[in-house]
Amino acid sequence: MCATCGCSSGGTIRLLGPLGPENGHEHGSGHEHGPGHEHGPGGHDAHQHPPADLQTLAASDGPRTVELQQKVLAKNDQIAQRNRAWLEDRGILAVNLMSSPGSGKTTLLEATMRGLAGKVTISVVEGDQETALDATRILAAGSSVVQINTGAGCHLDAEMLARALRCLDPQSGSIVMIENVGNLVCPALFDLGERARVVLASVTEGADKPLKYPHMFRQADLVLLNKIDLLPYVDFDVREYASGLRKVTPDALLLQVSATTGDGMDTWYDWLRRRTPVPSE
Repeated sequence: MCATCGCSSGGTIRLLGPLGPENGHEHGSGHEHGPGHEHGPGGHDAHQHPPADLQTLAASDGPRTVELQQKVLAKNDQIAQRNRAWLEDRGILAVNLMSSPGSGKTTLLEATMRGLAGKVTISVVEGDQETALDATRILAAGSSVVQINTGAGCHLDAEMLARALRCLDPQSGSIVMIENVGNLVCPALFDLGERARVVLASVTEGADKPLKYPHMFRQADLVLLNKIDLLPYVDFDVREYASGLRKVTPDALLLQVSATTGDGMDTWYDWLRRRTPVPSE
């Protein structure tokens, strides 16, 4: 149980990729046997379960609840650091893509795989509460993908990513795109060990989102404003949005794109390629 938001931890991992979904592996919150099982990201602690007394603390009030939150986040941060070291040692760019539901994360990933085909290898970690619908789309677009179903959980955490990386075993010089659960609150609180955080918004949402959800936008290395092809048809003020974003995080980089029409996408591709490590020998 996560004391930060009250959601359950764990999740189910399903590997889709070169083997195809019918031959992939599905795991619950127990041990995985993917690449790097013994010494993969997250290390042995990634398999440890919280002590039983934490459940008692979660049901209590006052300072003990705060204590649990600190323990949960501290454990997550330790695993995130191991994930980060594992990725850096192998020359892999991991990008945590966060947004509210319906902003176009999966469509953006499909377009990105087409736009960077033959230039860089992309694998994907898909986070959803239920179904493998988005993972199936990513697989059809030609990428290896791990689906994580969080059940009642509203975000991915570092342990989930560690397990997914062991399944994917991404190659040096590649990109791992992490499509987090659609939510503008909790995903911002959990370090996964990623190299970059990208917040995706769309013009079908309110222009006041940066002011209403400041913590999410403060965490962003890049903000993508998607679906700009719909601007003539919706009541959305780009200037108001940009102004609110500057108030929350003055140095934020904002790019306007349409994953559907391709407008502005080359700038996004360039941003990714500049951060992708050179493959190791």
